[in-house]
Amino acid sequence: MFNAAQVDGYTPKAEPTVSMPERIERAEAWFGSIGADLRHGGNRAYYTTADDHIQMPPFGAFVENVSYYSTLAHEHTHWTARSERCDRQLGKRFGDSAYAAEELIAELGAAFTMAHLGLSTEPREDHAEYIQSWLKVLRADKRAIFTAASKAQQAADYLIKRAGESVPLEVAA
Repeated sequence: MFNAAQVDGYTPKAEPTVSMPERIERAEAWFGSIGADLRHGGNRAYYTTADDHIQMPPFGAFVENVSYYSTLAHEHTHWTARSERCDRQLGKRFGDSAYAAEELIAELGAAFTMAHLGLSTEPREDHAEYIQSWLKVLRADKRAIFTAASKAQQAADYLIKRAGESVPLEVAA
């Protein structure tokens, strides 16, 4: 594998640009097409297995539009864990290995989903509190990152399929 700049005579094709408002509009429609029970209110984002819904703070509570969609992608990845979707065992409490692995899967799944939507993500404040538990899982099992990445890709693929797409979104003008 080489960096494109290292290959003589190769000129990468110019990537068409899509304005940020268009990308946000696409993301809104995309998440809406998935069909998850999405509720807004409060000041926390979470997925609850008890009644199978995603809870999000109001859109205006986020400093940047992209942060809202990154968090929404994270919670949608958790939503895929149910047995009739991707069948992952969610952790029961903060700090246990299953919880840490699921959080790593959700964060990777969010990154894959955001890349699919043509949106870049920035680290969030809550990442710091998860890093220790992720490191514990990764140190205990050298293959854990591969398993987590595979499960995250499965979740992102499931969401893409639910959105009615067979191929990634074209980030084009």
